[in-house]
Amino acid sequence: MSTTPRILLTHTPEARGLYYGARALSGLRALGEVVLHEGQEPLGTAALIASARSCQIIVADRATPCPAELFAALPELVSVSRVAMDIRNIDVDAASAHGVLVTNASRSWVAAVSELAIGLMIDVARGVSRVDATTKAGKAPDIGMGRQLAGSTVGIIGYGFLGRRVAELALAFGMRVLVSDPYVTVDQRDIEQVAMEDLLRRADFVLPLAVATDETENLIGRAQLALMQPHAYLVNLSRGNLVDEAALEAALNEKRIAGAALDVGRALDQMPSPQLARRADVVATPHIGGLTPPAIEGQALETVVQVGEIVHGRVPEGSVNAERAQRLRRFAG
Repeated sequence: MSTTPRILLTHTPEARGLYYGARALSGLRALGEVVLHEGQEPLGTAALIASARSCQIIVADRATPCPAELFAALPELVSVSRVAMDIRNIDVDAASAHGVLVTNASRSWVAAVSELAIGLMIDVARGVSRVDATTKAGKAPDIGMGRQLAGSTVGIIGYGFLGRRVAELALAFGMRVLVSDPYVTVDQRDIEQVAMEDLLRRADFVLPLAVATDETENLIGRAQLALMQPHAYLVNLSRGNLVDEAALEAALNEKRIAGAALDVGRALDQMPSPQLARRADVVATPHIGGLTPPAIEGQALETVVQVGEIVHGRVPEGSVNAERAQRLRRFAG
């Protein structure tokens, strides 16, 4: 192995500018020879394998899958660092079987996503985007009654880091806060912990903020939407996997709920699905919840620190399979 490690950064040029940044790229270059992906489309498996030949480290964007074939085909590969928290499209078991370390980034996006959650609630409940689009099209806007946050009830499903921050902001806006999470005990006096069915029946805004797992796949489906109030809104900024989109579309068609605001969905790269995004009763943003300089640079710089540890043969913070990462020893000593 060369004494100078080779590092593949998988982001397209556009994604590199938006999701990685010059400071983090400079940090990587100080640690080794950086190979850049210059194509306009994310790397497929064959192209990823070809690009990573003779590379010891891959720093991967969220749009680049890392399947089992990758690890079998790259005997020099020591590690894969995902510039995201979600690593479901990395075959960690296959990486472990080949002794390859996998790391992920932490939650530098919590502040940005939680602020957008408030913004989307205001937008969908006050018709901001809808009226703005109508006005810009030269038409007379449909002036209607909106719902204010103060005095309304928000139901937060999943009380992790993001759920906690959204709850804090909602309280600051004068909202009543309900939380449903079977794995957490909420001991804050001004937050009421309830069963999910109770939350769905009572909330004016329902925010599924749980982590995407097999257990939470289609967490919000036909039965759950049927429990919501006709004036209530579904707001999803977590993962598209949490919502059954066919059931959501049916609920909107039948006016069983008032609308939805979506920053994620089941389209490519977790984008809201076009069929839902084009609806007048849906506010849709293209997975931009964490797209602010502090949020993005935070995760990117984490990977620089991780690579710095890896090239010295050390297990970095954020490792998910350190006990099986035998190839890391190649950098030791």
